[in-house]
Amino acid sequence: MKSLKKHFFFILILYLNFSYGSQNDSIDVWIKQAKSRKLDKTIRKEILLKAYNHIISNKNELPLKLSSIAYEFYNLKDTVTFFKINRQALKLAQRNNHTYAIGDAQWNYATFYTRIEIFDKAYFHFNEAYQAFTKKGYKKEAAQTLHGMARIKGKYRDYTGSESLNIKVIQLFKELRSYMRLYSAYNHLANLQKDIKEYDRSLFYYNKALQYLNKTKYKKKYYEILLNNIGRVYFKKKNFNKAIEYYNKALEYNYQKENFARIISNRAYCKLFLNDTLGVKNELYKAYFIRDSLKDKTNILASKLYISDYYKYIKDTIKAIQYAKESNLLAKQIKNGGDYLTSLKQLANLDVKNSKKYLDRYIEFNDSLINAERKIQNKFTRIEFETDEYIEETERLSQQRIWIIVTSIGGVLILSLLYFLRVQKVQNEKLSIEAEHQKANEEVYVLTLQQQAKLEEERIKERNRISEELHDGILGKLFGTRFGLGFLPIKGEEQTLEKHQSLLNELQDIEKEIRDVSHKLSDNFSASNINFTSIIKQLLEDKGVIGNFTHTIAFSPDIVWKDINEITKANVYRIIQEALQNIIKHAKAKNVTLDFYLKNKNLVLKIQDDGVGFTSKKGKKGIGLKNIKTRIEKLKGSIEIKSEINVGTTLLINTPYIQKDGKKTINSVNN
Repeated sequence: MKSLKKHFFFILILYLNFSYGSQNDSIDVWIKQAKSRKLDKTIRKEILLKAYNHIISNKNELPLKLSSIAYEFYNLKDTVTFFKINRQALKLAQRNNHTYAIGDAQWNYATFYTRIEIFDKAYFHFNEAYQAFTKKGYKKEAAQTLHGMARIKGKYRDYTGSESLNIKVIQLFKELRSYMRLYSAYNHLANLQKDIKEYDRSLFYYNKALQYLNKTKYKKKYYEILLNNIGRVYFKKKNFNKAIEYYNKALEYNYQKENFARIISNRAYCKLFLNDTLGVKNELYKAYFIRDSLKDKTNILASKLYISDYYKYIKDTIKAIQYAKESNLLAKQIKNGGDYLTSLKQLANLDVKNSKKYLDRYIEFNDSLINAERKIQNKFTRIEFETDEYIEETERLSQQRIWIIVTSIGGVLILSLLYFLRVQKVQNEKLSIEAEHQKANEEVYVLTLQQQAKLEEERIKERNRISEELHDGILGKLFGTRFGLGFLPIKGEEQTLEKHQSLLNELQDIEKEIRDVSHKLSDNFSASNINFTSIIKQLLEDKGVIGNFTHTIAFSPDIVWKDINEITKANVYRIIQEALQNIIKHAKAKNVTLDFYLKNKNLVLKIQDDGVGFTSKKGKKGIGLKNIKTRIEKLKGSIEIKSEINVGTTLLINTPYIQKDGKKTINSVNN
């Protein structure tokens, strides 16, 4: 009965439409009706198909109407029909040179690919839409599509590119006096500044966002989001009292469950840093249960990380590890790279036994994540460059009819200059990314070294404890026992007395052995030397298993590793890692030798293998050797490469001996 009523209502609508104005007006009415959520989805689709068939059967040149119909099918999650109609709309718009309809159809594609998180395609279509809207001066639509591009760049940590696009967006929205859009743009700009740790600048932009939000009718609805964001900045600045003040303000404007969960979770976590655990556990779990009921996996992951930190704070290591492992698995499942790295670092700190495994996984995943982001960023740059190149080429050809020679030369010069500037920009961005990558690797290495130092320190303490126990406890008791037995007035046969004396002598020998063992155990050694050298030995051993080669390693006793700063150690570690990786991939070596020694008070590293070798000309093209040379240049050192086909390869690396305070004991050999 209910279904009959709906269809009767649909027939009545169609009947009224036939008597309603022109064809264009009828199509507009149908599209408007299809947007109504009061109607069943099936009826809404029938209305849209009616409008579509009306356009096609009458051969109307209405590309904008088609793109609007396609967008409504997108809203109804009918992907097949959406693509079919949107493709027709775009072709028709291009044939008729209908700029706005071209932009609208491209915008449809961008929205679709954003929803399914194929961001490189989304960026391409946003850029195409932006170019179309800009061409005819549609500022509002141009600003909105440009904002979509800025958000995607920010997602892939292209902060400079995203900030640049955001500033253009803000300029356009200011001209249009679009306060809600200005709030959104400034809020995103503040988020970018927070991500690069420019906290004061971030607060400035959040306050700008607040000013524009106050000019809209939606201010109460979005206050909680903005106040929570400001609270997060104060948390990052370690001003925890101020952060809690903003979280409390945000709770006064609560509208949605997910925002409420986010705010109480952030507030509870902030309290931990003030050593205030009152109500923290309840609020963390309350937020977790809300997110679980909403099936919000991203925020469930955030809750689990916070709960793990809470148990770490109260020294419940078992539960802390449990939640860290759960967050690690969930991050891997939903492909959340940032939180996956956070969970690995958390596990490395908590699970001492498996710390190295988690740190190695952290380094490997961090490297792959950076490479993936770099590829996407380069793709975005290519999209912009190719679009700009196409536009400039079109303009050049349109002017060619009047000044062929002059404009051709001018166009070539301009394109060459633009290309040169673009190449320079890409190179600068690449260097910046590599610097950040290097910094991250060095921090991870230092963390590894510190962890190794803690383990070694505990081992030494345990050795000393056992030594003291043997010397002061067991040895003393043995001495007392022997002393007592020696003064016993034992009488008997001579054989019995000899046996008694023999046992006393044996006890004395046991005392001597225990004393020797105790002394050996208490002989401490330099942890600063063994920490670094043991890591290098472990690296060589691990790579030897993978590459199926035997290895030897030698460390000169003249090298005092504690005098060498962590930056130098980190780069030396990475150089060896890169060299061993090259040996595994290319050399097919059976034997590998590492030798550390001092020459003219410079640290020298010799890496030798008996692999297939290579010619020097081919060697210059290798990415591995290029990375090694880059690191050596950073240390202001030098490298000598000797290689012969079927004989092997030798790398002789010479670096200045860098002390902890950053001073060289002596200049490099080249000086």
